[in-house]
This record gives sequence, structure tokens and C-alpha cells, in this order.
Amino acid sequence: VQLQASGGGLVQAGGSLRLSCAASGRTFSNYNMGWFRQVPGKEREFVGAISQSGSSTFSADSVKGRFTISRDNAKNTVYLQMNSLKPEDTAVYYCAANLVWRALWSGTGGYWGQGTLVTVSS
Repeated sequence: VQLQASGGGLVQAGGSLRLSCAASGRTFSNYNMGWFRQVPGKEREFVGAISQSGSSTFSADSVKGRFTISRDNAKNTVYLQMNSLKPEDTAVYYCAANLVWRALWSGTGGYWGQGTLVTVSS
């Protein structure tokens, strides 16, 4: 499956952004979807995940209450709504797809998008 992330940009602290990740090539609804982020020189960090149907979602403690992951299977798209952004949220954000829930969480295998840069200014 091919993934194309978009929606990144520059925003002031306290602001909001919505990232999108459009999928193509395979049956989108078969895949668990997730968001990760990475700061240069640091390890990739899990942000959130959503199950195939969207009935289950999980977020990292660092973003809980501020970020919401959702999906629209009719549009083959997963979203990450980011509110109350902080400078420490600055990173390249990647979407990922995996048939296996546990593998998605661990960032193992699956398919990955190219990343979109989010910069939060103080």
C-alpha cells in the first residue's frame, strides 16, 4: 500500500494542525493505521494508532488529550488532529499501515509514508 502524508507546516504554540494520510494500492480497511514522529538524531516515537474499523484508538501519553486519530475508510484516509501544540511536538510525522496490530505499535514492518514536517514555534 502506498501512503501519502500531508498537512504539516509551521504553527505557533497553542495552535492546531490536521495531518492527513491518503492510502492507495490495497484495501485500506484491512489495515491498522498509525502515526509516528521523529526528531533528527532521536528515535522514532509512537504517536497513535487506530484499528481497521476505527473502533479502537490509542495515543501516546505525551499527546493524550491533545491529539486525536481518526479514519475514513470510504476515503482511504487516516487523520491526526493536533490541538494545543507545543514546541516539543516539532518533528517529522509519518503514517504507517500494518495488518498486525502489535507490529504497528512497535513500528515493525508494514508500510510507511514519506513524512510531513510539523514545526511549532514558541
